[in-house]
Amino acid sequence: MSVTLRPYTATTGRILRQLRNDHRTVAMILVVPAVLMALLYFIYQDAPPAPHSPLTMFDRVGITMLGILPFIVMFLITAIAMQRERTSGTLERLLTTPLSKLDLLAGYGSAFSLAAAAQAAVACLVAFGLLGLTAAGNPGWVMLIAMVDAMCGVALGLLASAFARTEFQAVQFMPVIVAPQIFLCGLLVPRDQLPNWLEAISNVLPLSYAVDALQQVSVHAEPTSAMWRDLAIVAVFAVVALCLGAATLNRRTP
Repeated sequence: MSVTLRPYTATTGRILRQLRNDHRTVAMILVVPAVLMALLYFIYQDAPPAPHSPLTMFDRVGITMLGILPFIVMFLITAIAMQRERTSGTLERLLTTPLSKLDLLAGYGSAFSLAAAAQAAVACLVAFGLLGLTAAGNPGWVMLIAMVDAMCGVALGLLASAFARTEFQAVQFMPVIVAPQIFLCGLLVPRDQLPNWLEAISNVLPLSYAVDALQQVSVHAEPTSAMWRDLAIVAVFAVVALCLGAATLNRRTP
């Protein structure tokens, strides 16, 4: 199974046009993570810094949330959008054409990944430019990690939508797929302090590696080999999820 250029680009263009005309979805993609980062800033505004650390509580939590929020939002929007295509009959009509399942999902993935890139850019600009978030590394690396993580959310949303039959079922996958990753990614408790069996689970979850990469940027002025390794793992998760979604997507709506 391979991607064919013309159907792939046509699908990507169609989804981008739909997004452009859906102002509420665009607002959710671009505005919600930035607003939540502002809320987080006010929550930690007066919190004392951690002992023996130059970073404030907002710096420590905020840089992690720049990876988590795009992942959550893009997972939810992509899963619902694909399911809407299914319930409206658009998906079934598309798959009666020469368009392959991988062409379809790759087009969706590319369109929403461009939206994810814009989302990560806006969230990082607000966090670093307006809210004063600081990190030892360049904010550009944070933006790159946030983009790749959001793309992973897109891929997992497409995969989840292949198993849903309604938009409500697509939303129900969120606590199953996303919530455990938030609990085990190192946001609440450092991963090396988790019980061994929970640490083993966290080691196979993509969000764990995105958070690890962001934490590398927060304390190191230059990109580290660990950051590149973690970023590559997240990207591999995204590609695998996209391929699995293509393999499990039904050509007919039950």
